[in-house]
Amino acid sequence: MKILLTIITLFIISTSNAQLMAEDDQLHFAVGATISATSYALIYSKTKNSKKAFWYSLGLSTLAGLSKEIYDGYIISGKFDSDEAAYTVLGGFVASYTFNIFTRQKKKPELQDEELPEN
Repeated sequence: MKILLTIITLFIISTSNAQLMAEDDQLHFAVGATISATSYALIYSKTKNSKKAFWYSLGLSTLAGLSKEIYDGYIISGKFDSDEAAYTVLGGFVASYTFNIFTRQKKKPELQDEELPEN
């Protein structure tokens, strides 16, 4: 069901003509997604914990986006661009969430008292 909702959402977003992003914002989105996807894969391969991998990869993409904008805003140009930071975080969220959908452990149904094997 979650995969179906994700596909429907992506279809709606891709067919919408009003959702235009500047080229620079697209690059920020892609960098956030790349950082998040890479870190998710590395963290999940080491820990086998999808929750930890999700939050750490989202945190790394957020940290990268905010760090870059703080550097640009207060050291180089004097203007903090919150839109670019938001696009970096959004790209990280999309990648982390997508990886989380496919690596999440499915819950096994618990056996009821009637279904327990007798000794």
